[in-house]
Amino acid sequence: MTPEEASVFTEKLCRTAPVIPVLVVEDAATAGDLAAALVAGGLPVLEVTLRTPAALDVIREMAKVEGGIVGAGTVLTRADAVAAKEAGAQFAVAPGATDKLLEACEEIGLPILPGAATSSEAMKLLERGYRVQKFFPAEANGGAPALKAIGAPLPQILFCPTGGVSPTNAMDYLSLSNTACVGGSWVAPKDKVQAGDWAGIEALAADAAKLG
Repeated sequence: MTPEEASVFTEKLCRTAPVIPVLVVEDAATAGDLAAALVAGGLPVLEVTLRTPAALDVIREMAKVEGGIVGAGTVLTRADAVAAKEAGAQFAVAPGATDKLLEACEEIGLPILPGAATSSEAMKLLERGYRVQKFFPAEANGGAPALKAIGAPLPQILFCPTGGVSPTNAMDYLSLSNTACVGGSWVAPKDKVQAGDWAGIEALAADAAKLG
């Protein structure tokens, strides 16, 4: 898979819904119900971060949910990319980008949304062929004003800002011409997941789906 082909896929992904839920799931037993609630609420693209021992099992379970498009986040190495794809991930998301990671995803045919925090990082990715990128950590790097400023000289790059994005500032990003969607964890709060409050999570997803 070429970077250009990956960008076609990730652009379509990012334009599917205004918010991509960023999910840190501790128990794979909750994965199916969680994914079903988010999909039912209008957020079909799901990013499962590889931050818990259960993450790969969570991806396997969520991949079974009809209508869901499940990917792996916090993909840092070739091994992460391979394991994620074998578990059923349709895409990868990284907080940054290294040549080794990009090469691995290209070789195994796993579309990646690579992270950039500066104009130089964004330009390097664009030079390689990645015109759809993750802006991370968004709020810590100046928020929507910074992303707007980066977009002025680099209008050909489309971003998914993640990190500190919330219901109160999501529209600041989504109103920018270089933002296709945002990534956020607020649609699946830990207390609601632990309580099995799937109706509550579906309601949060429905509200998020109306943004933008």
